Amino acid sequence: MSEQDIGADSDEAPADDSAAALEEQGGDTGATAPGDETAPASAEFQQLEPDNTESGEVNLDAIMDVPVTIAMEIGRTRINIRNLLQLNQGSVVELDRLAGEPMDVLVNGTLIAQGEVVVVNDRFGIRLTDVISPADRVKRLA
Repeated sequence: MSEQDIGADSDEAPADDSAAALEEQGGDTGATAPGDETAPASAEFQQLEPDNTESGEVNLDAIMDVPVTIAMEIGRTRINIRNLLQLNQGSVVELDRLAGEPMDVLVNGTLIAQGEVVVVNDRFGIRLTDVISPADRVKRLA
Protein backbone atom coordinates (compact mmCIF):
# COMPACT_ATOMS: atom_id res chain seq x y z
CA MET A 1 0.00 0.00 0.00
CA SER A 2 1.45 3.40 -0.98
CA GLU A 3 1.30 6.71 0.91
CA GLN A 4 -1.32 7.94 -1.57
CA ASP A 5 -3.58 4.97 -0.74
CA ILE A 6 -3.28 5.67 3.00
CA GLY A 7 -4.05 9.36 2.47
CA ALA A 8 -7.12 8.51 0.43
CA ASP A 9 -8.47 6.24 3.19
CA SER A 10 -7.98 8.90 5.86
CA ASP A 11 -10.17 11.40 3.97
CA GLU A 12 -13.26 9.20 4.47
CA ALA A 13 -15.35 9.92 7.55
CA PRO A 14 -15.35 7.18 10.21
CA ALA A 15 -19.13 7.53 10.50
CA ASP A 16 -19.47 6.39 6.88
CA ASP A 17 -17.47 3.25 7.66
CA SER A 18 -19.64 2.39 10.65
CA ALA A 19 -22.84 3.08 8.71
CA ALA A 20 -21.65 0.81 5.91
CA ALA A 21 -20.79 -1.92 8.43
CA LEU A 22 -24.26 -1.67 9.97
CA GLU A 23 -25.92 -1.92 6.57
CA GLU A 24 -23.94 -5.10 5.88
CA GLN A 25 -25.13 -6.61 9.20
CA GLY A 26 -28.78 -5.81 8.69
CA GLY A 27 -29.01 -2.07 9.00
CA ASP A 28 -30.80 -1.83 12.39
CA THR A 29 -29.17 0.94 14.42
CA GLY A 30 -31.66 0.78 17.28
CA ALA A 31 -32.85 4.33 16.62
CA THR A 32 -36.53 4.97 16.02
CA ALA A 33 -37.60 6.54 12.80
CA PRO A 34 -39.46 9.88 13.10
CA GLY A 35 -42.73 8.31 11.92
CA ASP A 36 -42.40 5.19 14.12
CA GLU A 37 -44.78 5.45 17.10
CA THR A 38 -43.84 2.20 18.89
CA ALA A 39 -42.70 2.80 22.47
CA PRO A 40 -40.83 0.41 24.70
CA ALA A 41 -42.99 -1.62 27.05
CA SER A 42 -43.17 -0.28 30.60
CA ALA A 43 -41.84 -2.41 33.43
CA GLU A 44 -44.11 -3.56 36.22
CA PHE A 45 -42.76 -3.87 39.76
CA GLN A 46 -44.21 -5.69 42.73
CA GLN A 47 -45.03 -3.49 45.72
CA LEU A 48 -42.45 -3.99 48.49
CA GLU A 49 -43.88 -4.23 51.98
CA PRO A 50 -42.34 -5.07 55.37
CA ASP A 51 -42.85 -8.66 56.50
CA ASN A 52 -44.37 -7.77 59.87
CA THR A 53 -46.35 -4.58 59.24
CA GLU A 54 -48.70 -5.12 62.17
CA SER A 55 -46.04 -5.70 64.85
CA GLY A 56 -43.66 -2.97 63.58
CA GLU A 57 -40.66 -5.36 63.60
CA VAL A 58 -37.89 -4.96 61.04
CA ASN A 59 -36.52 -8.06 59.30
CA LEU A 60 -32.72 -7.96 59.52
CA ASP A 61 -32.05 -11.40 58.00
CA ALA A 62 -30.54 -9.84 54.87
CA ILE A 63 -27.62 -8.28 56.79
CA MET A 64 -26.96 -10.93 59.44
CA ASP A 65 -24.02 -12.48 57.51
CA VAL A 66 -22.26 -9.17 56.69
CA PRO A 67 -18.80 -9.23 58.34
CA VAL A 68 -17.69 -6.29 60.52
CA THR A 69 -14.42 -5.55 62.31
CA ILE A 70 -14.61 -5.25 66.08
CA ALA A 71 -11.71 -3.76 68.05
CA MET A 72 -11.09 -3.15 71.75
CA GLU A 73 -9.02 -0.08 72.43
CA ILE A 74 -7.18 0.30 75.74
CA GLY A 75 -5.88 3.77 74.91
CA ARG A 76 -3.89 5.97 72.54
CA THR A 77 -0.88 8.22 72.56
CA ARG A 78 1.09 10.44 70.17
CA ILE A 79 4.84 10.18 69.96
CA ASN A 80 7.48 11.45 67.55
CA ILE A 81 9.00 9.06 65.03
CA ARG A 82 12.37 9.58 66.79
CA ASN A 83 10.89 8.20 70.04
CA LEU A 84 9.04 5.42 68.19
CA LEU A 85 12.28 4.18 66.62
CA GLN A 86 13.94 4.12 70.06
CA LEU A 87 11.38 1.65 71.46
CA ASN A 88 12.69 -1.82 72.26
CA GLN A 89 11.74 -4.79 74.39
CA GLY A 90 10.85 -3.60 77.89
CA SER A 91 9.97 -0.03 76.81
CA VAL A 92 6.85 1.45 78.38
CA VAL A 93 4.47 3.62 76.35
CA GLU A 94 2.13 5.79 78.42
CA LEU A 95 -1.46 5.86 77.14
CA ASP A 96 -4.13 8.53 77.49
CA ARG A 97 -6.27 6.41 79.85
CA LEU A 98 -6.12 5.99 83.59
CA ALA A 99 -5.82 2.56 85.20
CA GLY A 100 -9.29 1.09 85.74
CA GLU A 101 -10.88 3.32 83.10
CA PRO A 102 -13.15 1.40 80.68
CA MET A 103 -11.93 0.25 77.27
CA ASP A 104 -13.61 1.38 74.05
CA VAL A 105 -15.35 -1.18 71.83
CA LEU A 106 -15.26 -0.09 68.20
CA VAL A 107 -17.13 -1.66 65.28
CA ASN A 108 -15.74 -0.57 61.91
CA GLY A 109 -14.14 2.39 63.71
CA THR A 110 -17.36 3.57 65.43
CA LEU A 111 -17.62 3.54 69.22
CA ILE A 112 -20.52 1.30 70.22
CA ALA A 113 -19.71 0.36 73.84
CA GLN A 114 -17.29 0.54 76.73
CA GLY A 115 -16.20 -2.26 79.01
CA GLU A 116 -13.65 -3.80 81.33
CA VAL A 117 -11.04 -6.46 80.70
CA VAL A 118 -11.78 -9.93 82.08
CA VAL A 119 -10.01 -13.28 81.83
CA VAL A 120 -12.09 -16.25 80.65
CA ASN A 121 -10.42 -19.68 80.39
CA ASP A 122 -6.93 -18.11 80.18
CA ARG A 123 -8.04 -15.76 77.41
CA PHE A 124 -8.74 -12.06 77.56
CA GLY A 125 -12.30 -10.85 77.07
CA ILE A 126 -14.30 -7.73 77.67
CA ARG A 127 -17.37 -7.29 79.85
CA LEU A 128 -19.56 -4.55 78.40
CA THR A 129 -20.42 -1.96 81.01
CA ASP A 130 -22.01 0.72 78.81
CA VAL A 131 -23.56 0.34 75.35
CA ILE A 132 -23.87 3.56 73.35
CA SER A 133 -27.42 4.16 72.10
CA PRO A 134 -27.97 4.68 68.36
CA ALA A 135 -29.08 8.27 69.00
CA ASP A 136 -25.84 9.03 70.89
CA ARG A 137 -23.79 7.43 68.08
CA VAL A 138 -25.40 9.78 65.57
CA LYS A 139 -24.69 12.79 67.84
CA ARG A 140 -20.99 11.80 68.03
CA LEU A 141 -20.75 11.84 64.22
CA ALA A 142 -21.72 15.51 64.02
